[in-house]
Amino acid sequence: MARVGVEVSIALSEAVGLCNADVIAAYPITPQTHIVEHLAEMVADGELDAEYIPVESEHSALSACLGSAAAGARTFTATAGQGLELMHEVLYVASSMRLPVIMAVANRALSGPLSVWGDHSDVMSCRDIGWIQIFTENGQEVVDNAICSFKIGEDKRVLLPVMVHLDGFHLSHVIEPIDMPERAQVDAFLSVNDYPYALNPDNPHAMGDFAPPVVFTEAKWAQEQDFQKSKAVILEVWKDFEKQFGRSYKPVETYRTEGAENLLFTMGSFSETAMAAIDKMRDDGMSVGLVRLRLWRPFPFEELRDAVKDAKNLIVLDRALSIGGPGGPVCSEIKAALYPLEKKPKIVSIIGGLGGRDITVANFEDIMKRGLEIAEKGSPNEYEIYGVRA
Repeated sequence: MARVGVEVSIALSEAVGLCNADVIAAYPITPQTHIVEHLAEMVADGELDAEYIPVESEHSALSACLGSAAAGARTFTATAGQGLELMHEVLYVASSMRLPVIMAVANRALSGPLSVWGDHSDVMSCRDIGWIQIFTENGQEVVDNAICSFKIGEDKRVLLPVMVHLDGFHLSHVIEPIDMPERAQVDAFLSVNDYPYALNPDNPHAMGDFAPPVVFTEAKWAQEQDFQKSKAVILEVWKDFEKQFGRSYKPVETYRTEGAENLLFTMGSFSETAMAAIDKMRDDGMSVGLVRLRLWRPFPFEELRDAVKDAKNLIVLDRALSIGGPGGPVCSEIKAALYPLEKKPKIVSIIGGLGGRDITVANFEDIMKRGLEIAEKGSPNEYEIYGVRA
């Protein structure tokens, strides 16, 4: 395994190459562009034996992926922000047809005003589409989970599309030291894609059929049940990955939560900055720890409840705004997950980092202190936006 300094988008492309993707369909959109550009170069230079399909829109990119995956090809695409929105109609089709398309999403704010910078607005618009969704904190996790995503999605017990989320610019455009696996290691880890329902002109069958009301509910219930079962396979794949590569992943991960009364909750690339803030606050004598969500879908209810069961206060940072709703979409899901429990922490919703705005270690300290103040004294508002100017 070689340790290299490389842009995270390029490392992700190299990982897709190590997984021997058969088909890549893509339309470039900032900040995802470097991912598909490098894959195009790899195919053009003969480094990757794959069909590269340049299309005229993201809707077409995912539509091409549907056909590719339905034919049994290992299929990859990438997008971000408005591009993910243009795919939206097709996203539901991929999951309901049980097609293991793998997609990297360089998370980006949604218009308007127009922004190409990172936040989680695009992710939150896709909570209910039936894709497995994994969040990453750094370049190593991007590479590792890209490889895992093929093994998860293509498992015959799963057969579902998977998104690997990396925050736009905060991850996609930074250069990091990354342990790149050798091809032999990836070959030993990944099975050959053997999609059991591949279209075959010698044995034709229909996919994505019309469903009248008498069967639609049952179809959705079956999809939901199978989606929930995928979690066991995700855990199994992460365990296998740890055995082979030495790095472990869990649906919910904690940092210095032992004995902590007050917890901060984050997702994505800001989590590492939040860890530094937790270290600083611990040194200052504050009883604080960090909870990070790795697996966004299927939502890890059990692991979340266990991670926060002894906390007094839970301060949740959202990087998206549910306009006219509860404020932070992640926070509202956490409140729903903890609502049935008799003993649960006070939950405070803070929104920050919208449209690529940085949150520093000092900012995280401010967020934590303001959250604890709200937990103690209350607030007339459902949520607060950190750092907003009047």
